Amino acid sequence: MNTITIGKRIIIPVKRVFSKSSTSAIVLLAVTVLAILIANSPFSDKFFAFWQTKIGFSFGDFQVYKPLILWVNDGLMSVFFFVVGLELKREIVSGELSNPRNAVVPFVAGLGGMAVPALIYLFFNRDIGGEALNGWGIPMATDIAFALGILYLLGNRVPLSLKVFLTALAIIDDLGAVSVIAFFYTSDISMFNLGLGAVFLLTMSIGNWLGVRSPLFYGTIGIGGLWLAFLLSGVHATIAAVLAAFTIPANYKLSKFLFIRRADLLLNKFSRVPIMNTHLLDHKQYKILEDLGKATSNAIPPLQKLEHSLHNLVIFLILPIFALANAGVTFSGGFMESLASPVSLGVIWGLLAGKTFGIVGFVYISEKLKLIRLPDGLNYKSIFGVSCLAAIGFTMSLFITSLAFENPVFEYQAKVGILVGSLIAGITGYVILDRVLKKESA
Repeated sequence: MNTITIGKRIIIPVKRVFSKSSTSAIVLLAVTVLAILIANSPFSDKFFAFWQTKIGFSFGDFQVYKPLILWVNDGLMSVFFFVVGLELKREIVSGELSNPRNAVVPFVAGLGGMAVPALIYLFFNRDIGGEALNGWGIPMATDIAFALGILYLLGNRVPLSLKVFLTALAIIDDLGAVSVIAFFYTSDISMFNLGLGAVFLLTMSIGNWLGVRSPLFYGTIGIGGLWLAFLLSGVHATIAAVLAAFTIPANYKLSKFLFIRRADLLLNKFSRVPIMNTHLLDHKQYKILEDLGKATSNAIPPLQKLEHSLHNLVIFLILPIFALANAGVTFSGGFMESLASPVSLGVIWGLLAGKTFGIVGFVYISEKLKLIRLPDGLNYKSIFGVSCLAAIGFTMSLFITSLAFENPVFEYQAKVGILVGSLIAGITGYVILDRVLKKESA
């Protein structure tokens, strides 16, 4: 058995594993458990101190030095939000959100799934007031990786309409979370830096309009200009990532028809070249395949190229690093007291009751008022199960927690609520949908 065959036998199964949607949820769960174990180990102090290590750079009098955890939350998570922005644009241009009929039901569900959790959180914290009220955005979020991962664990029994509904709901939820971060979780704004960021954003938009397709162009201006300007402006830097994503071209340079003609022509030319070597290509073969590669590249919109190239990086590296840095919760020193605190209870009940009653309630009322009509294959039992999965806040909830609180006590209480609420939501959603789908398939 040669090396190539052995390599294929190892690489192909690994690719299959990492291509599954459920794998991302499993990886994220494993890293979360690891973070909790380390946080409750003898290495706890060193672990938390590590994330507070200050790193940065300086140019003359200009300098930026921040704790490592902020570089993770402001820097690495900007890549995550960039991918979120790419997904949003793709869905709006040609996906589920491009057709108002497909978008209206998850849009209504998304509104309920954001408004009711926020109100429940505020209800629990009405007597405390002050900084505690800043956490109202925490239970609004849905972790799309966990939610879809658990849904895919149910296998082929899940109807397409249910997958589409949860995907569209999570995307609308992401859009809502991004809006909340942009308008409500910002510090003092520097209008100069914000204006500078607007200039870079306009430059990227003009580049799109002129047909510029180079990732180097958008990457250089997006990171070195737009992202850095927003970082210094007071508006959270992740918003710059979403805005940058919307400037990436979503059109192809070579149409499907022209690509097929070009590919057929090149493959015919390739087949007519005499085979001189069983291992290496001659100059003509190499040039033909190079031209085919260029044609293939021109047939794929830059937006989809970036989305696919960054997807695994985000799912299997950036989100696990974020979870490792943010999910460490110690069970000693007042865990149970924190669990019973208004902040924690507001998050837990905001996620569990807020998401389920908000999503199901808004959809039910809208249908009774004949504002919407449920798609085929979608019923209230399955919607209730999906609403439980949508109550898994985790990644986005932890991220908003890092923005909402300066008081470490409130931050800890919110993290306890997120972990407990998300765990209950995931288990409940899986059990309910498993039973519903078994009855429907019987």
